[in-house]
Amino acid sequence: MEIRATTEENFQVFVDTVHSAFARLPEAPVDGGGLWWSALEPERCLLAFTPKGKAVGTAGSYPFELTLPGERIAPAAGVTAVGVLPTHRRRGVLSAIMRHQLTDLRERGEFLSVLLASEAGIYGRFGYGTATYEAELTVRRHENAFAPPRAGGTDPNRGSIELLPSAECLPILEDVYDRYRRQQPGALSRPHRWWSLRAGQPPIAPQPRLIALHRDADGLADGYASYARGEGSSLKVDEIVAPSDQVFTTLARYLLDHDLFTSMVFRHVPPEHPLRWQLADLRAGRVGKVTDWLWVRLLDIPRALTARGWFDDGELVLDVHDPFLEKQGRYRLHVRDGKAECEPTDLPPDLTLDVRDLGAIYLGGTTPSTLVRAGHIQSHTDDAAARADVLFRSDRLPHCLHWF
Repeated sequence: MEIRATTEENFQVFVDTVHSAFARLPEAPVDGGGLWWSALEPERCLLAFTPKGKAVGTAGSYPFELTLPGERIAPAAGVTAVGVLPTHRRRGVLSAIMRHQLTDLRERGEFLSVLLASEAGIYGRFGYGTATYEAELTVRRHENAFAPPRAGGTDPNRGSIELLPSAECLPILEDVYDRYRRQQPGALSRPHRWWSLRAGQPPIAPQPRLIALHRDADGLADGYASYARGEGSSLKVDEIVAPSDQVFTTLARYLLDHDLFTSMVFRHVPPEHPLRWQLADLRAGRVGKVTDWLWVRLLDIPRALTARGWFDDGELVLDVHDPFLEKQGRYRLHVRDGKAECEPTDLPPDLTLDVRDLGAIYLGGTTPSTLVRAGHIQSHTDDAAARADVLFRSDRLPHCLHWF
């Protein structure tokens, strides 16, 4: 089997192969773009060929930016379009192409890789760990009353909402999202290429959507909700992008007061979002489809750990195993005044963990003690897990809206 980078000449072979792997037919081009694969860069895509020259496997990656705790911005490879033809599965094609891709990314100097897993059982063995989570929240309209804030005070939001079709405000949405993602840990960039090609899911994609655009007291657009009629008499909210809880609440109130619908379905909501607690009846917000979203893999552990921000001083010795790439390293992580030093060491470890577990705790969305209790991370001292919980915490719960 040969694995090599895709070229402009055989990019259509890549597109056809990945669609066949998932039993899908490529969509026909339409005015305004909208083909999800149009934002792929051929030189970052891989094709696996049999000795007879038949393409049987694919993997690609996007050059994204990932927001880390402390509003640090780091480059991250967004792995996508990973597939193997049904005729060639369970022959080592997937492992070979993933190993080739990870090696290629490291040689490019990239130290973080992320993906969205089509099946949760696949990517852990390649070193990816679940780093962010999301939920779907459904609120019935006749139960949408908000409770008065018990802490007192008045609503500090003094903004306004403007209703627009998505096709008329894409540049505004692009700007609002970019400002939002830079302050939200776990968020990925949406490059201009995506918006111009309409590649992705709504509100990027050409499917018609209504946009509730929030403007602050000075008239600056700082948040939005993308929504449309869902199944039956429900209103489906694709995403709410908001810089603060106050703006999110204002947009949610607007949506919940919409006429002629019996329920509102909020997609891509953080599982611990306060919206349910703001309702007069806690049970009015029904949580469904709590699932993993962004998976993270560290390709260069010292670079990754020193790239993010830290909020407590401390020190840990981490013994990290990477069985897929057949690597092992022990590192002393020393944090002081928000900055970390990470270097190889021979000191006794505080924690022994798989690289997938390090990816899971990297953004602060999964606590080390949870993985210790699950039997995945080994703690060598009584207080190591608790110290790791404090050290790896984030300033905000990580969350990712972007689909790729």
